[in-house]
Amino acid sequence: MGGHAEQRTATRLGLVLALTVGYAIAEVAGGFASGSLALLADAGHMTTDILALSLAVLAAWSARRPPDRSRTYGYARVEILAALGNSVALVVIALAILREAWLRAFDPPQVQAGLMAAIAAGGLVVNLLAMRLLRSHAHGLNLRAAYLHVMGDLLGSLGVLVAAALAYGLGWNWADVAVSAVVAGILVVGAVRVVLASGNVLLEGAPPHLDTAEVQACLAGLAGVGEVHDLHLWSLGGHAPLLSAHLVLDHSVPAERVLREATAEIARRFGIDHATLQVEPPDYNIIEQLTSAAASKPPA
Repeated sequence: MGGHAEQRTATRLGLVLALTVGYAIAEVAGGFASGSLALLADAGHMTTDILALSLAVLAAWSARRPPDRSRTYGYARVEILAALGNSVALVVIALAILREAWLRAFDPPQVQAGLMAAIAAGGLVVNLLAMRLLRSHAHGLNLRAAYLHVMGDLLGSLGVLVAAALAYGLGWNWADVAVSAVVAGILVVGAVRVVLASGNVLLEGAPPHLDTAEVQACLAGLAGVGEVHDLHLWSLGGHAPLLSAHLVLDHSVPAERVLREATAEIARRFGIDHATLQVEPPDYNIIEQLTSAAASKPPA
């Protein structure tokens, strides 16, 4: 992600944050006034979004900092930490909503359907605008987590509208509780996925869209390459992949040509633009083993 793209991302996140703060106050007040758990669930999630989006904005700006002596890879991982923290918080909130829904399921309270619907309609407009701002930029895990929060708010607003209609038209107050449970369940599933993806990045796992064996076979099939070993695939911020590998040459092609073709091929086929390739002669491992054995041999 380039510098201008990162700046646009941070700006859009800031706009979404401002929209969320402006509407959260009205939704929290309306949730208490109407007695609706579904509205309170959405209000609680939206209030949490203020912290989540603030963290996402901070992470997006921090990721733009260039590498320095102590952080030679830069600060892209800040976005992963933000995504992980936001997703874990979302799981905790969703579980709390599910618990409250279970307690209310046995005695659904009366709700003010008209007030519920009015507030939910306003939230729907705000969330649609926020999703439009983030949609084309929701590729990195930090933005995916932020987008998930906003999508949760959108689902909550739709759920409240449905619950309000059922409560007003049919007197089904239990619909408020049921909708809360469904929305919370959807949020848990989405948040757990982001948690697992964040964990994969922090554990230096290969990006999910890349097959390590396929990348290794691609490099091994190049002219002049006899063997590929010590191949590693990972990413810093969950999007741009990185690669390092050792290429054992058979001397049929000059090393410079092998390096040029290898970097061009993995960039073309797999989108790997940052690669560290070490070339070795066919007898490199034998020499290394003899050297290690000689160094470990006790003196006579």
